[in-house]
Amino acid sequence: MAGDQRQRHGSSTPALTEAQAARMLAGMNEVIRAGEETRRLRTEMIKVLADLGWTQERIARLTDMSQPAVSKQVVKHRDAGPPRPLGLALGQDDPPWLEGRLWAVAEDIAETYGSAAHCRPAVDALARGRQRFTPETVDALRRLVEEDLRRYEGELAAHRAAYDEISRALDVPSRAAGTPPGSASVRRTLAHRLQLDRLQGEVAEDTP
Repeated sequence: MAGDQRQRHGSSTPALTEAQAARMLAGMNEVIRAGEETRRLRTEMIKVLADLGWTQERIARLTDMSQPAVSKQVVKHRDAGPPRPLGLALGQDDPPWLEGRLWAVAEDIAETYGSAAHCRPAVDALARGRQRFTPETVDALRRLVEEDLRRYEGELAAHRAAYDEISRALDVPSRAAGTPPGSASVRRTLAHRLQLDRLQGEVAEDTP
């Protein structure tokens, strides 16, 4: 009798389904994954800055890391072999570089027009690590940017010029021989920053 009561009581207790658990953990997994990817990207950026001749003290200040931690990364990088100079010219035509520039154009449009921008959801997804750069997502982002450029024609001349240059280069395979220096994520991040500063009229400064 008591067993029957326990069985009936157990059957009436709400159960957590696998689908519910998956939805609950999905956001946590995204945050953790994005954090791990960001840490890897920061490590790679330390190598880039060291190759550019920046002091370890300066890198530590900008990365909010201790100088010994930066020194460890720099020594490990130097032991791996001589550096390959990474160009900072905006007009490079490898896909990750172009994707970074496209991302910057979309982000500046989204910041300017907020939720009214067609590309805003995609920009937010990229920023939060919910969406990755693939041929499909890049094509989708291009379509959204094109819609915004048509909608706000006359207000986004600089964005239109940058997008047309990026779009033409994406449609034509890179003519550069070999693989450019730097990982895809580093090249994408650098191009994104340089293009965004160009659109926003930022002047490059050499921080002492």
